[in-house]
Amino acid sequence: MKEIYQQLGISPEVYEFGQQVEEELKPRFWEFDRTAEYNQMKVLLAMRKNRVSAACFGSSSGYGYDDLGRETLEKVYADTFHTEACVVRPQITCGTHALAVALFGNLRPGDELLSPAGKPYDTLEEVIGIRPSDGSLAEYGIRYRQVDLLPDGTFDYEKIRGAVNERTRLVTIQRSKGYQTRPSFSVKQIGELIAFVKSLKPDVICMVDNCYGEFVDRVEPSDVGADMTVGSLIKNPGGGLAPVGGYIAGTRECVERASHRMTCPGLGMEVGPTLGVNQSFFQGFFLAPMVTKGALKSAVFAANIYERLGFPVVPDSTEPRQDIIQAVTLGTPEGLLAFCKGIQAAAPVDSYVDPEPWDMPGYDSPVIMAAGAFVQGSSIELSADGPMKPPYNVYFQGGLTWEHGKYGILMSLQKLLDKKLVTL
Repeated sequence: MKEIYQQLGISPEVYEFGQQVEEELKPRFWEFDRTAEYNQMKVLLAMRKNRVSAACFGSSSGYGYDDLGRETLEKVYADTFHTEACVVRPQITCGTHALAVALFGNLRPGDELLSPAGKPYDTLEEVIGIRPSDGSLAEYGIRYRQVDLLPDGTFDYEKIRGAVNERTRLVTIQRSKGYQTRPSFSVKQIGELIAFVKSLKPDVICMVDNCYGEFVDRVEPSDVGADMTVGSLIKNPGGGLAPVGGYIAGTRECVERASHRMTCPGLGMEVGPTLGVNQSFFQGFFLAPMVTKGALKSAVFAANIYERLGFPVVPDSTEPRQDIIQAVTLGTPEGLLAFCKGIQAAAPVDSYVDPEPWDMPGYDSPVIMAAGAFVQGSSIELSADGPMKPPYNVYFQGGLTWEHGKYGILMSLQKLLDKKLVTL
């Protein structure tokens, strides 16, 4: 084994260090195995209940009327997440798009959007209008209010109480940390926040950005009161097979309103061709619990590796996992570059290229992204990215298999070692 790793660019020193860490993590890995087994059975139960058949793998074009596969898949998602309805569509290009559809579909001029979890992910800033952009919610007369988290990363309930008012129509809760070093929220924490907000205003819509969180726990935000749970298929639920897509699961009323924004008023969920992706969507969702398990093992391995070398990590090496993202504060631009170059070098696709920072749409600083993926931009596949600004945090996620995630982390460490940025 050591020999094949050497052929892949991993020195014996780095390999042995990784083996020591892996051996100590076996009890933790067993817990991930059990959660994945539970979630695998949950998905299988939904597929059996809805009589998934080979006929569901057909394709539709044009309007996409009477697409058996699309309609069955949406029932499978709804039953898995225990919601009344769900849209799962290739026309939704990414998580930000899915969230925008849900927001625009359920907010009206004069309404107020509240984020009780601090600043949302960078790409949502232009959707909301925090940073000016054509077509933002702000341009439609929708106000935005934000309650920052307490210093320990928990919700400031007293300020939330003061922020909820008669105009508050929708509360958005981002489960994962995004480009921040706050803890990601557990489903239990999200449920407590939703219950608190609804005690203040029972008719408020609670939406959870579930990106990177699906199948990490045995329950989802939809199990604890979320009116909408939203995510991307090129993250956890696509299982690495979905080539595009997003989902919005929730109450029938909220999902239908979102669908009228996704297509157009009067048509809603009734149209939307699947263009040959049904089988990938079904099979990816079936595999998603196991793929997520591999990503979780990779994230915990990364936390343990880098914490032992003295780098701040969020979450730390022993904390419960709420998503698949691992943040590491590298402290220097050279460290961030080296880490990402290691992840790129470990990729099955484009391993021979070096990632470079660039001004990506939706971000306020140059960002470096490493992702040699089969699906462009897929962050359930081995990937790492971060903004090129202090404190030079890198956000690592994915790995379709644990073995590949492990190799990616070892390669990132090898690059740092080669640059004399760490010592073992």
